[in-house]
Amino acid sequence: MKTAEEPDKQRQRSRHHHLRMGWFSSVWWSTLVMLFFSLPEVNSKKESVPRVKLGYKELIHSRSVVPFVGSSEGQRFQTVLLDEERSRLLLGAKDHIYLMDPDDINKHPKKLSWPAPRDRVDMCILAGKNPLTECANFIRVLHSYNRSHVYACGTGAFHPTCAFLEVKGHKEDSWLHLHSNTMESGRMKCPFDPHQPFASVLTDQYLYAGTASDFLGKDSTFSRSLGPPPDQQYIRTDISEDYWINEGKFISAHPIADTYNPDDDKIYFFFREASRDGSTTDKSVLSRVARICRNDVGGLRSLTNKWTTFLKARLVCSIPGPDGVDTHFDELQDIFLLPSRDERNPTVYGVFTTTSSIFKGSAVCVYNMEDIRAVFNGPYSHKEGPDHRWVEYEGRIPYPRPGTCPSRTYDPHIKTTKDFPDEVISFIRLHPLMYRSVHPMTGRPVFTRINTEYRLTQIVVDRVAAEDGQYAVMFLGTDTGSVLKVVSITQENWSTEEIILEELQVFKSPSPILNMEISSKQQQLFVGGSDGLVQVSLHRCHIYGQGCAECCLARDPYCAWDGTQCSRYIPASKRRARRQDIKHGDPSSHCWDTEDGRNVEEKVLYGVESNSSFLECVSKSQQALIRWFILKPGADHRQEIKPDERVLITERGLLIRWLQRSDAGSYFCTSQEHRFTRTLLHLSLHVLDHGQIQAHQPATRESSDNPPVTEPRQRYKDYLRMLSVPVRSLDEYCETLWHKEKKQKQKGKWKHVQELRKSRNRRHH
Repeated sequence: MKTAEEPDKQRQRSRHHHLRMGWFSSVWWSTLVMLFFSLPEVNSKKESVPRVKLGYKELIHSRSVVPFVGSSEGQRFQTVLLDEERSRLLLGAKDHIYLMDPDDINKHPKKLSWPAPRDRVDMCILAGKNPLTECANFIRVLHSYNRSHVYACGTGAFHPTCAFLEVKGHKEDSWLHLHSNTMESGRMKCPFDPHQPFASVLTDQYLYAGTASDFLGKDSTFSRSLGPPPDQQYIRTDISEDYWINEGKFISAHPIADTYNPDDDKIYFFFREASRDGSTTDKSVLSRVARICRNDVGGLRSLTNKWTTFLKARLVCSIPGPDGVDTHFDELQDIFLLPSRDERNPTVYGVFTTTSSIFKGSAVCVYNMEDIRAVFNGPYSHKEGPDHRWVEYEGRIPYPRPGTCPSRTYDPHIKTTKDFPDEVISFIRLHPLMYRSVHPMTGRPVFTRINTEYRLTQIVVDRVAAEDGQYAVMFLGTDTGSVLKVVSITQENWSTEEIILEELQVFKSPSPILNMEISSKQQQLFVGGSDGLVQVSLHRCHIYGQGCAECCLARDPYCAWDGTQCSRYIPASKRRARRQDIKHGDPSSHCWDTEDGRNVEEKVLYGVESNSSFLECVSKSQQALIRWFILKPGADHRQEIKPDERVLITERGLLIRWLQRSDAGSYFCTSQEHRFTRTLLHLSLHVLDHGQIQAHQPATRESSDNPPVTEPRQRYKDYLRMLSVPVRSLDEYCETLWHKEKKQKQKGKWKHVQELRKSRNRRHH
């Protein structure tokens, strides 16, 4: 006769068999699934989440990410110079400069050592700086000077130094040479602090740089240096916290032609600064766009060796709110200029973050150069009143208009900025700020992230030609080491739809992204961080699935269905018609595999009455809405399954907490995306009673070698311990669990053998 404990012992010996049939003890199984899945309602409205999210291991396995072999901790790969014309990539890091092939960054990389002098390192440490993260030569400037030479600057352990590098040889035989006889002070060319935001550009042999000019970082300035002899002289912004630049953090600088007259060419630069616009006590952070004329050689008297054409304006990125109260993103983090057919009018993309202590957010705003110029041609600001508030200047404006570049075609009597009248110099010294602000083209951000675990720090943009038009694909770097691939789509009613195509964890360990460079020619993205550099492919078309519908639903401008697979879309290709719909993502009018029954996974699952059963179904797209239907035996139509206290719908599938005989039938897991619905899974569920299960159990007997049955409380603790380790699926969880139990059994057997030996020893003695 069997005792009441024997069925439990039999179940313990055949757990793996029972798991394959899809059932567990009701209490244990419900506890496991509720802990594992967190049970959000799938029918709830989907937020703007990445359609595809890939971790570092997945990207490495698919060869979408290639880490640089020279990467190591604390190197700060912050400065990247991509020269596609000469097919070379220079990388500035801690005490080193690397020369690489952009086609393959690990193919014969060359390394040049450029450490800070020992005495400078010692002085840096004595000044209280960190010997590992500050007291070294961190390379912050790399600019092509001519076809063979590069101008480079490093922080030099808080003593910035610059020199010329020569790139010799070609391709695999190339190497770097540092001309030590060209070393010079890097003050006002390179920051003292390796962590300080910094901007520079080299054009026509002149270096324009925005940085702090002193050890303490108090005096922030935008200056010009280098230049062909005999024009080598420093010109900088005026030292005036109340008017010109106050605690500036520089982001980027760009030479842009304003008109077809080269005398009107300007340098535009972007920065953020502390502002006391409201009163003398309240300080806020505001983002700015500023400009100076490239032919500005300084003025006379009060502005000797100072800019005479410096003007700045506020750069606004905000979400309009009720009653005229906007939500502002005030801290500019990065700028990218996307070229257009008219080189005078690139599209300006900016990444901003909030300064609010109430919520954390990031946004991307897009600006038109014509709007920026219009603000600089508008009214000036003027400080007046007891609180020195900026108001619109309504007085007389001197001639020539302050901020205008000297040009013989404009006025033959004003050949250089030294010819400006005194009233022009006096006016611009006290009125560098424009009254109107620059607002984004759409009146609001094209992309926002509110209260996320990360914030946006970097941006590059690629213009991609698709079947239904051209799209700007944004690659956004974050402070946690991930890259968001985003496309903003303008619909017929001029509304914009933001789509996160991918979220990629490009670094092994989460760390801020410090720099990004894009190569449209190589279809690669180069991402630098504190511990390494990675090369990332711009597209992974194969991950979207094996069918035309899945490829079309992805809405990735890089990818299209070519008849056999989802592959790179090339507009000039002569292959047969490509299937792609970026604007609407509707496969019904583009694909032949949209009917139910095609590419549908089929499964058979057995469950036990009164026990729990889990029907797993996960869409490749995180943006898809999952719905479940059941077709019961003898019924002629499906019924949608609604959640209740017995049936729960989770992100990973359907949980039936205790099975009934009426639950048997055909289950259909459907995915709805962009008004397009398709079936992902057809599952036949068979419900067995306990009598059928026990009839198939082999007769067993208790063995003294088996460990005792685990108590329910211990089993619950095991589940909690296992769930602390992330797993991808229930199968992986079960495999992990059985490996653990196998070790416990072996441990129990070994303990039993040890006890037998001890008893024998006692009897012997």
